[in-house]
Amino acid sequence: MPIWPRYPTLYEINTWVWLSDLSQKYGNFLDLSSVPSAEWNAIAKNGFDGVWLMGIWERSPAGIAITNRNITLLNDFRRALPDFSLEDNVGSPYCVRRYVADKHFAGPEGLAIARKELAKRGMKLILDFVPNHVAPDHPWVTEHPEYFIRGNADDARNDPAAYLEVGGTICACGRDPYFPAWSDVLQLNAFQPGLRQAAREEVFSIASQCDGIRCDMAMLFLNQIFERTWGSHAGPLPATEYWIEVISAIRKKHPEFLFIAEAYWDMEWELQQKGFDFCYDKRLYDRLEHDDAESVRLHLCADLAYQEKLLRFLENHDEPRAAATLSPAKEQAAAVTISTLPGARLFHEGQFAGRKVRLPVFLGRRPAEPADEALQAFYDKLLAAMNAPVFRDGEWKLCERGGWPDNPSFQNLIAWIWLKDNDRRLIVVNLSDSAVQARVQLPWGEVRGETWRLTDALSNASYTCDGDELAAAGLYVELRPWSCHFFQCRRAGEA
Repeated sequence: MPIWPRYPTLYEINTWVWLSDLSQKYGNFLDLSSVPSAEWNAIAKNGFDGVWLMGIWERSPAGIAITNRNITLLNDFRRALPDFSLEDNVGSPYCVRRYVADKHFAGPEGLAIARKELAKRGMKLILDFVPNHVAPDHPWVTEHPEYFIRGNADDARNDPAAYLEVGGTICACGRDPYFPAWSDVLQLNAFQPGLRQAAREEVFSIASQCDGIRCDMAMLFLNQIFERTWGSHAGPLPATEYWIEVISAIRKKHPEFLFIAEAYWDMEWELQQKGFDFCYDKRLYDRLEHDDAESVRLHLCADLAYQEKLLRFLENHDEPRAAATLSPAKEQAAAVTISTLPGARLFHEGQFAGRKVRLPVFLGRRPAEPADEALQAFYDKLLAAMNAPVFRDGEWKLCERGGWPDNPSFQNLIAWIWLKDNDRRLIVVNLSDSAVQARVQLPWGEVRGETWRLTDALSNASYTCDGDELAAAGLYVELRPWSCHFFQCRRAGEA
């Protein structure tokens, strides 16, 4: 298979739930060794470069028992699945007992078959790695208690929700510094040399089974963050960073292995410097949902070296479903935006059909929801339009746009171009609930003296434009609220 493209398109699947749906669809139990070819083909037709099979690793019975006593979580389960029963709690995929493919999926053999099926269709495989914590019944708890942040009897007595006694050792529960502890997992010590070595070995093992990993809450293991969170409990500050040690070690043997960081708190640049190929662009997600077009435009003015290592998304398993939070028109405008920017793009299984229920990751099945056929048709067109080399390896540039003294509506519009060889694309998006009129400046010096045809891949509309006018005044555009153009730009008569 070829190396990862510069800007890959990725697809997240909740593996347990997906297989549950397929088993119901086909009327018999399916695991990763028995997924019908038609299902792999259905994924491949969308042009994805990689598939993230979320939640592959062995689930924890101890973690399940803990969450089944958590009233808050149980209420959340019932919110998402009204007929929930305790059997539906299959355990959190981020409460890892062992980094071995769960037997429910046919174990390592089933995972190897799935990887082979993806590879046959030109897609790579991404799996999870959870650096911050493990399940209470992970072998390290008894074999290497020194790998963990530990407490004493006073800690357990004074803060019982944040400490757990396992095998005579009092361990801190996993947490980030801004929220209460997660009661079903134990906190690993990022500063402990033995843990760092063990983590490298674990990631080596994972890297032999896939083509990249998504690293859960990666910023928690930056030295500055970990020291602020755990203070003296962590011990002395190491001379090197955890991620530099892990990523550099893996890259020596697997130079094309992809590292993706789940990242928040404006730590994206910091994690990029530690070796990550892509970091979550949560800032863009928030701006698309809550802010105006100018806020998005300013975000896209950042240095390209930074932007091309961001992962753009409208959904993932941690966020609300886009169809539940955005109007259909706004979702489509936002989807065009995240799909055509430099960096990686992530889509979430169920997003195209307009699913609205955010399913807790603990659950092994989900409620039935009617498919939104209009939204599905839109995504079919969008995925086909963006499945081109120009969006994987081309050159991207933000466009200037302007208006008139009595019409500032251009400020609600953003636009950019892509160029690869003779393939030119222009994306124009109205990120507002008002109509806009604007002039978009195309940074192509060769437009003069030619007649140009602009064909919209989403609407099939076609326009003829004079190159001298484009160069002098820019392209005039008029868009309804939350509308967009997805233009392929060709010289008149050019095939």
